[in-house]
Amino acid sequence: MSQHFPIMKNIKYMSLFLALVSVFTLGFTSCDDDDDDKVAKPVITLTEVGHDNSRHAHPGHDLHLEADIVAQGLIQRIDVEIHQEASHGFEIEKSYTDSKYVGLKNAEFHEHIDIPADAPLGEYHLHFIVVDKAGQQTTAECHIELVEDDGDEDDDDDDDHEH
Repeated sequence: MSQHFPIMKNIKYMSLFLALVSVFTLGFTSCDDDDDDKVAKPVITLTEVGHDNSRHAHPGHDLHLEADIVAQGLIQRIDVEIHQEASHGFEIEKSYTDSKYVGLKNAEFHEHIDIPADAPLGEYHLHFIVVDKAGQQTTAECHIELVEDDGDEDDDDDDDHEH
């Protein structure tokens, strides 16, 4: 009978060892997906696209663009992409990585995007992308139209809009 006691002792130690390994494994894996510390993605509200929010622009002029941004993770970069709706041929891309916006939690974006004089008229899609310092990004989108300049002085951003 004395031979059975070492086996019983080994089983007891092995059970205790497996129990401890299980507790540590569960403890470590349950902490891996802790999303409580994760900041919210940036929030974008396009407040004005084009003069008086007309969503129109003219080749050879600029597109007035305003947005309110809230980025809990602080702004890293703002990208504006404009491309033709149908063919994806003509594109305008502009990135903002200067101190005017980078590092801010709340920002009022106000810029004028130059539209080249040779930009084809027609329907376009605008993507306004904010990337925060945590690498999260949010995109706001809208349709705009490039139309011929009718020479109407009220349509030019520079005449009656504060900068």
